[in-house]
Amino acid sequence: MANALSASDLDALASEIGKTIYIDVAKWHLYLTDAHLDTVLAKQLAPLVTAGSLEESQVMQVLSALTVPLGGGKRELPLLELLPMQCQVNLMDLLEDFQRRL
Repeated sequence: MANALSASDLDALASEIGKTIYIDVAKWHLYLTDAHLDTVLAKQLAPLVTAGSLEESQVMQVLSALTVPLGGGKRELPLLELLPMQCQVNLMDLLEDFQRRL
């Protein structure tokens, strides 16, 4: 497996994440592309995708470490806390599919 994703592969991964994964706020779905978190998350997940063995615990660790500012920065929450469980499952499926296509 390659050591790093090409720029076009990274863009493709960010695009898939952005249009599939969303933050749930008061039952409103804010897709990560609209929240400008798709590329940030793709860059952080890229090393896991290219490593060859993708583990859920590693992905959850990335989601926990990536904080999202709320209320103009008054508060920050880990992205993991803002994603519904189904989005977490969808993200793992998306990453596994993407990894297979590399």
